[in-house]
Amino acid sequence: MKRRDLINWVGLGWLASSLPVVFAACSSQTTSPKSSASGDWQTVGTSEELDKTGQLLAKNSPVGAVLVIGTSKTKNLKAVNPTCTHAGCTVTWQAATKKFSCPCHGSEFAVDGKVQKGPATKPLTTYAAKIEGNSVLVK
Repeated sequence: MKRRDLINWVGLGWLASSLPVVFAACSSQTTSPKSSASGDWQTVGTSEELDKTGQLLAKNSPVGAVLVIGTSKTKNLKAVNPTCTHAGCTVTWQAATKKFSCPCHGSEFAVDGKVQKGPATKPLTTYAAKIEGNSVLVK
């Protein structure tokens, strides 16, 4: 066997053995941690954290930022993405007036995430929420 043929075979072998790695890295089957395409419930905190103030802000949850409103005794939990759709500020829950408000530009959102007062024009993203055992879950 000539040296050139050996080098060609080694190069071809290296290329063939690298292809599975390339396909795995580029595969559309991979999912990001924020993806909830499978519809799985994701834990964002504990019921004790929620009961302290009636709200639970999870900035780095598996589904992204989530603000859950309610208590462990409430059957009707509400969960939204707390990022204002106008300028990206984090909205806060105003329990007295039962609305979310943006501290940056004054936008206000209803409990269901719909815009009540601009400048925001798009509603907040909402999630289904429940408590199982001691965990607060969203989907």
